Amino acid sequence: MSDPTNTARRTVLTAGAAALAGGALTACGGDGEKKPASESAAAPTAAAPPSQPDTSQATASQPAGAGKAIAKTADVPVGGGTVLKEEKLVVTQPKAGSFRCFTAVCTHQGCLVNKVENGTIDCPCHGSKFEATDGAVAKGPATRPLAEKKITVAADGSISLA
Repeated sequence: MSDPTNTARRTVLTAGAAALAGGALTACGGDGEKKPASESAAAPTAAAPPSQPDTSQATASQPAGAGKAIAKTADVPVGGGTVLKEEKLVVTQPKAGSFRCFTAVCTHQGCLVNKVENGTIDCPCHGSKFEATDGAVAKGPATRPLAEKKITVAADGSISLA
């Protein structure tokens, strides 16, 4: 027969160890180098809203704020994208009217990507680049693609998480 005190202690210790391990993994993002604010977010350029946006996306997960507008189509340049630092998302428009959304957290060491240019989503920490069309790794050291998020584009040009 097991002692209830020892069982409760093991449960608490196991839960505490799991919480500490999760915190340690979260704390390992990036090289600790701070970037100036001017390098932290790509400046969006205006683009005309498309007449029929392509909103067909595969979903990686359904975040809590689904349905809330995160951007406007006019804020996402054709052939580029916009990094949404607060939401930790990046929205791209690889071709006119085709919008994609990915996590802005680099899969190498958890830094936030900071710009979209020349067809890639770029991470400032170690130089990883991801394809703006599908989030695939274009240049390492990252080895895994950015996770895609499902979005919807409304007739008024607002982009929301689905």
